[in-house]
Amino acid sequence: MISGRKRVLVTGGAGFLGSHLCERLLDQGCDVLCVDNFYTGAKDNIAHLMGNPYFELIRHDVTFPLYVEVDEIYNLACPASPIHYQRDPVQTTKTSVHGAINMLGLAKRVKAKILQASTSEVYGDPEIHPQTEDYRGSVNPIGPRACYDEGKRCAETLFFDYWRQHGLRIRVARIFNTYGPRMHPDDGRVVSNFIVQALHGRPITLYGDGRQTRSFCYVDDLVDGLMRLMAAPDDVTGPVNLGNPDEMTIRQLAETVVAMVGSKSDIVTRPLPADDPLQRRPDITLARSTLGWQPRTTLQTGLEKTIAYFRSTTG
Repeated sequence: MISGRKRVLVTGGAGFLGSHLCERLLDQGCDVLCVDNFYTGAKDNIAHLMGNPYFELIRHDVTFPLYVEVDEIYNLACPASPIHYQRDPVQTTKTSVHGAINMLGLAKRVKAKILQASTSEVYGDPEIHPQTEDYRGSVNPIGPRACYDEGKRCAETLFFDYWRQHGLRIRVARIFNTYGPRMHPDDGRVVSNFIVQALHGRPITLYGDGRQTRSFCYVDDLVDGLMRLMAAPDDVTGPVNLGNPDEMTIRQLAETVVAMVGSKSDIVTRPLPADDPLQRRPDITLARSTLGWQPRTTLQTGLEKTIAYFRSTTG
């Protein structure tokens, strides 16, 4: 940190989460290096940052080594929605596994702290509820979602092996459903799906009967959790659940979005996709006790901001 500014690398930095993280890091006085191959990321997400002299963009695929000098690494690179990660499942696995190996190798060379953006998908279709970090999951290793689920599980394995074998300073965050401005309008996730469908008066598509549950965390709260985890003492490796423990059914979410948009959209049902979990809710006791973190944004406030974003961008 020769300049006095912390040099921070964010892989997947032009994505939904990554762009918000880059923004917050710049606000805190960091020198930010954003790396993205633009498979799902978008230049529009970071266009407002390009004039900042402390922001740099590199088009790069993390499945190939990267040689830079940094103090911290946030490894967010990987498609995170089923539509995108199932489009090229082999590449999805490579991104999680080879990407982790390359970023861990970089962290080892330059002695950087490194955070892995893992996922609640490592719990699969959970047999305990809510999910705690010591639950080992119920994942189908040969199913259509396995490229993402097992790729992220393997990345966690690599992080902890580098920690044990090389003394690397690691952090692992298990991210639950997150929403907010800059979500991709066609990523197949329920919040963006419902808002876009409602704004255009199209039928709201429910998969299954809509009784499956999720917990939704606003992006600003999630980014705060990631940064608190990175700043925590080195004995706080994680994994740490980051998400909103307030649970609701998918049907309740659909009805809420329709009402807030003022849409006349009908709600229609479609078959539930294979291996789609019926329940997903984080136990955030560990995040509260070790990071002093919990979500602050209400669903009403977060949806208002997200709906306003999609009104302005999707016409």
